[in-house]
Amino acid sequence: MKKCRVCKAKFEPFNSLQVACSASCALQYAQKDLQKAAERKAKEQRKWVREQKERLKSRGDHTREAQQAFNAYIRERDADLPCISCGTYTAGQYHAGHYRTTKAAPELRFDEANVNKQCAQCNNFDSGNIVEYRINLIKRIGQAEVDRLEGLTPPKHYTIDDLKEIKAKYRAMKRELDRERAA
Repeated sequence: MKKCRVCKAKFEPFNSLQVACSASCALQYAQKDLQKAAERKAKEQRKWVREQKERLKSRGDHTREAQQAFNAYIRERDADLPCISCGTYTAGQYHAGHYRTTKAAPELRFDEANVNKQCAQCNNFDSGNIVEYRINLIKRIGQAEVDRLEGLTPPKHYTIDDLKEIKAKYRAMKRELDRERAA
């Protein structure tokens, strides 16, 4: 005796390969099998498309993704702190504001000491509110670290693999902060 894979009734098979008790159960079983095969094929297709899109990404695309992951981490890291420039806790939107901009010092783009939570008003409309930013940055990280940021730093040339590592690192760090806050 065997158990039907569709209706779970016990039946006497005609041969050892029979898995369904009747023609209707066999038809349902075949339809489920076809559906599973179609789902597997669709999943493989999505994976292939995702891999092709990844191959077509430029270095700029990878830089943008790494920057987004880094900025999200900074906003989460500084979630309990006020805006570095104006000290407000009530801004509607916060950014990850760079003390030395990415255009002026691209080598400091991913330097955690160079980036802090900043309200949209200060970051976008007050050009970073840099005077207040510097005063509060000295209070937060110290004069020596600010001098390091303002000094000459060797240029960094990030490869695509470096950018992927940065993106993965800061996504993992943000997830860890999220877990800590949830606990």
